[in-house]
Amino acid sequence: MEVKEATGRLGVLLPGMGAVATTLIAGVEAIKKGIAQPIGSLTQMGNIHLNRKTGNNYPKIKDFAPLASLNDIVFGGWDVYEDNVYEAASRAKVLEAGTLLALRSELEAIRPMKAVFDKAYIKNLDGTHIKQADTKMALAKALMEDMQAFQETRGCDRLVIVWCGSTEKYTEVSDVHESLAAFEKGLKENDPRIAPSMIYAYAALKLGVPFLNGAPNLTVDIPALTELAAITRTPIGGKDFKTGQTLMKTILAPGLQARALGVKGWFSTNILGNRDGYVLDEPDNFRTKEVSKLSVLEDILRPELSPELYSDLYHKIRINYYPPHGDNKESWDNIDIFGWLGYSMQIKINFLCRDSILAAPLVLDLALFGDLAKRAGLSGVQEWLSFYFKSPQTAPGFRPEHDIFKQLTVLQNALRKLMGEELVNPDRLTFAEEEITA
Repeated sequence: MEVKEATGRLGVLLPGMGAVATTLIAGVEAIKKGIAQPIGSLTQMGNIHLNRKTGNNYPKIKDFAPLASLNDIVFGGWDVYEDNVYEAASRAKVLEAGTLLALRSELEAIRPMKAVFDKAYIKNLDGTHIKQADTKMALAKALMEDMQAFQETRGCDRLVIVWCGSTEKYTEVSDVHESLAAFEKGLKENDPRIAPSMIYAYAALKLGVPFLNGAPNLTVDIPALTELAAITRTPIGGKDFKTGQTLMKTILAPGLQARALGVKGWFSTNILGNRDGYVLDEPDNFRTKEVSKLSVLEDILRPELSPELYSDLYHKIRINYYPPHGDNKESWDNIDIFGWLGYSMQIKINFLCRDSILAAPLVLDLALFGDLAKRAGLSGVQEWLSFYFKSPQTAPGFRPEHDIFKQLTVLQNALRKLMGEELVNPDRLTFAEEEITA
């Protein structure tokens, strides 16, 4: 497949410039200065195995695929608060003050554009830096103007958008989402079922800008926007960054299944105190996250295939807002398993993680891979990026893959295919083959 080179500057635009986005931006600036390393980023530190008889069989992914250089990335975005990135990062308290001081001039230069905001979708936030317009279509056009102005004033050759905003309230696909015509009619008529994240996605796709969704919102996972993505030949993907507790589930559950060990129950609870935790303290917003997190175990263990092992699985998830923890999310998992002759055992996990530290490299990878997909001529749902998401978006008729090891095989085979290399375990590629060759 022909993949265009990553020439010129790449504009990475982030709706929601809170803890995750500012941690990413500060991190990339620190890496550029040589005072930090991109740990956790597959694109920067990961290797890929090639079936070559001579030469480098395990190159770095960044040396194998034509990804944009970190030195060519220009950051921007939108937020409901007008703090510049230095102020927002200081307020988030993820990074140490000394690190931020070393980057102060670069971070202060990045100020968010006014955001599209609807309090009906995020009750626990009060936006003060927001766009005003008569219709949602007018808001979409204002976002398009923002993107075009950013690209022109910052000298960017290409753009990519990764949603880093808060979780919106739970919604389901309805008639306004079923077709592009219905959706555009809804934008003009201010249909309340069109969420702010969908307005961002629509604006991006109209301009052919790749859009990746890091929250569990529907956003691009609706027929209207997959239709638009096909029309404008634009890559899309989501949803919900896979960071803490769910990351552990996608690592451990495949191992239990591989050993044919039964699971009776899996109780998960979390405490966190950042803006995300505050938003999720509202039941309607928690429901969106809960649906995303609940699907993981059932799709990995497949109770319908092994009812004697998993048909009675009880899976419960709790998230509690706890301000003293800030961005340091803590999760506890109690797992009741059983083995030979039905004898019971337990596994306990206490994961004290840093939410934004785990999420920031995912945003970087998704931005770089989204841009790569666009330059390779791929469009529509990029299932090969499921590795990064709790609730991977799929093409119609395909079930999502949650096993992180299978997801990694698919991602690496997608890169091999793009670069004309022999596939490894090509049977793992079946669910994504159609999208990779689109």
